[in-house]
Amino acid sequence: MVSTEPTNNKNDQVESMEVEEDETAKKLRLEKEEATSLANDLKRNCSLLERAVDTIESRFTTRVLRTLPSIRRRLTAPVLAQVIQEQYGADERKNSLLQVLGEASHVDTDMDQDKKTDILPEIDIYLHLNVIIFLLDKNQLAKGKELVDATVDRLVPLNRRTLDLLAARVYFYHARFYEVTDTLAAIRPMQLAAYRTATLRHDDETQATLLNLLLRNYFLHNLYDQADKLLSKSTFPENAGHNQAARYAYYLGRIKALQLDYTSAHTYLTQAIRKAPQNNVTAGFQQTVYKFFIVVQLLMGEIPERSLFRQPVLKKALIPYLHITQAVRVGDLNKFQQGLAEFGEVFKKDKTYTLILRLRHNVIKTGIRMISLSYSKISLRDICIKLHLDSEEDVQFIVAKAIRDGVIDATLDHHQGYMKSKEIVDIYSTNEPQGAFHQRISFCLNLHNDAVKAMRFPLNAHRKELATAEAAREREKELVQEIAEGGDMDEDGDMDFYE
Repeated sequence: MVSTEPTNNKNDQVESMEVEEDETAKKLRLEKEEATSLANDLKRNCSLLERAVDTIESRFTTRVLRTLPSIRRRLTAPVLAQVIQEQYGADERKNSLLQVLGEASHVDTDMDQDKKTDILPEIDIYLHLNVIIFLLDKNQLAKGKELVDATVDRLVPLNRRTLDLLAARVYFYHARFYEVTDTLAAIRPMQLAAYRTATLRHDDETQATLLNLLLRNYFLHNLYDQADKLLSKSTFPENAGHNQAARYAYYLGRIKALQLDYTSAHTYLTQAIRKAPQNNVTAGFQQTVYKFFIVVQLLMGEIPERSLFRQPVLKKALIPYLHITQAVRVGDLNKFQQGLAEFGEVFKKDKTYTLILRLRHNVIKTGIRMISLSYSKISLRDICIKLHLDSEEDVQFIVAKAIRDGVIDATLDHHQGYMKSKEIVDIYSTNEPQGAFHQRISFCLNLHNDAVKAMRFPLNAHRKELATAEAAREREKELVQEIAEGGDMDEDGDMDFYE
């Protein structure tokens, strides 16, 4: 009897080799499909840009820019080089992009002759933008900086409305390269000149982007006075996108908070929170805005809701601010000082340290308010012990200021050294409910006005309505005539048309 074991072993080896080859082939096939898909997406976006130029419709450019995040994750140098060669054809401007990508230019005279030599500026800037993003992700900052400078120089003389959205993105990444290389102050004059040009051209998106970039430039270098002067001399365009509007409201809120205008700061920061996209992609922006929002709310004498600190996106980032909020809520000056010492570096990094230092007076005021609600009469010495203050004289001045500011409703006896609280007044007998109701109504009306402004209407829709109305009138005339004829037939007794 012949043994079949060696034969089986050979078959298993062959099958295992086939499996390995199949896995390798599958991997290569997936990579090839990914490259083909990326190239098709880039070509489709170029076609959409051509359509945007032909129809002068910005919505096609918006569709192209919405695909940037998904394309950005898949960008590769060979695919970019392939699309660039196909789009530019015989145009020599492609050589600079191919050189930056490290890809050689493949000469194909037949294809270059068939391909048109004049490439649209929109497609040219879009391909430059993709290369710029690719270099930024690959951390090739020197090459990217040179390319983005050349791209901005190419943008300046072009005055085309179909380029507005693309120009805004280019200016954003231009500032990003200089910020990463810590040379942001060098481009400030250029940004001011570009902002002036965008304003004269009524380029809303570029104008809003550059205004926010300038404010960020000033804030990073602690030039708050210059930022305030820029805000006083400029106007934010109403037709700008929600992302830029959210950033602008955030910077306005920070300026107003530094100027002690906490009510306006609270309003602007609330607008920034509501206009920002509510997803994990904008987690960093949400955390930054909420940090200032919480501090401003505490400075206004209000306590943030507990649920705010439990949100998954904010929970970890707001731990230091939860500690400060708890100290302010109970009026514990010792706990406030401990939190300031423990998280001081975090607050300095977040640029909220100077605002949090102002909270010391709020902590003391909160403590005095709680004491006035708990005691109808209490000595200044007991207040000093409870609030851990230095002397009774300091307590006397602090209580007098709290009474004058309307924090507490009490009287102070300087000779005998005690504070006597008055009876609690019903809040509904004051104007406070009316003010809160007015604030809510104003918010609803502003929301309605913004919604009406954001509505889009198709072009020449009124002509279609007119044509429809004319057709309706014609049908009405025909119906009247048919009814008249039908009446005559009824009189003749002919009812066959009902069957």
